[in-house]
Amino acid sequence: MSDLGSLGDLRGKRVLVRSDLNVPLDGSTITDDGRIRASLPTIRALADAGARVVVVAHLGRPKGAPDPAYTLAPVAARLGQLLGADVAFATDTVGDSAHSVVAGLADGQVAVLENVRFNAGETSKDDVERGVFADQLAALADAFVSDGFGVVHRKQASVYDVAQRLPHAMGGLVAAEIGVLRRLTEDPQRPYVVVLGGSKVSDKLAVIDNLLGKADTLLVGGGMVFTFLAAQGHGVGTSLLEADQIDTCREYLARAEASGVRIVLPTDIVVAPAFKADAPATVVSADAMPADQMGLDIGPASGAAFATEIAAAATVFWNGPMGVFEFEAFSGGTKAVAQALTEVTKHGGLSVVGGGDSAAAVRKLGFADDAFGHISTGGGASLEYLEGKPLPGIDVLAD
Repeated sequence: MSDLGSLGDLRGKRVLVRSDLNVPLDGSTITDDGRIRASLPTIRALADAGARVVVVAHLGRPKGAPDPAYTLAPVAARLGQLLGADVAFATDTVGDSAHSVVAGLADGQVAVLENVRFNAGETSKDDVERGVFADQLAALADAFVSDGFGVVHRKQASVYDVAQRLPHAMGGLVAAEIGVLRRLTEDPQRPYVVVLGGSKVSDKLAVIDNLLGKADTLLVGGGMVFTFLAAQGHGVGTSLLEADQIDTCREYLARAEASGVRIVLPTDIVVAPAFKADAPATVVSADAMPADQMGLDIGPASGAAFATEIAAAATVFWNGPMGVFEFEAFSGGTKAVAQALTEVTKHGGLSVVGGGDSAAAVRKLGFADDAFGHISTGGGASLEYLEGKPLPGIDVLAD
């Protein structure tokens, strides 16, 4: 896999960069610019090398047609602020505006094309339709750099097909992400602790399955924990429950015990009568949840126990909050885990926050990015790598 140096002298060349700029918006206000900041080093390196940088990215899930709610215009403006330079913006993906904006670039200048998912060819399952769009994107450039880690698990036109049409290289962000994930999977420093949360156990089945042969300890929280508690025979009140996965969770618990991997579940739960920020919170034992209450966070004793497990680790991977961290009363478990990961970092261990809601949680709760060894920009891609699945956007870069 090639780095930027393999593309030779970039001065005057049009370089198409697939970045991940899929940031959360409140109207036109960006509420977390972490992904834009993570994309800066590669964009800057290309501009400094004299390339004419053409950034392509998506935002949200428009239905293959222009939708003003998902325009990249605010993202382009924020990118310009962070770069400290004007960033041109094309109001279409491969149309007249895109061609005009790209043609107007001077060496070292940057442009952003409108949301690639405004074109149905981007996410099409049909190779021909996807290829037509990729041809149109490739016509705007002389080389391609893949730097959007959050989409490398997708076989999409701007991720996969364009790389087959242009000289290509891996960007610094993607290289860094893959480097960290290799450390987690190939020869992790031990003890190796994995913390899994989030709402559904079904979203994490494959990664649990794969990690049972690699991790020393799995700490389970979030909404997914209630299916595990049900597998142990406990009532879970009105909590989120995937009844069709109870047998699978029971099997994982048995496999873990047989293989010497510890699966640690919470011993106490913060419950409330309703899913509301101001719902009265009560701490109960995990094996005595009231029938009319729902679990919205792991309890304080469990948060402390999880923190102790994490503190003893040399390597920690965390994906998924421990509770409804957006509500103050139910954020304690997630805070405890985040704080424990920062301690691992301070003592020279590797702490990895696995993107998605976990990354959003640590920022919302006031933790600095550099308090962790690595914050992934791609939750889904990270999980698929840990599951052992091929990542099309990485495989296509192999020379």
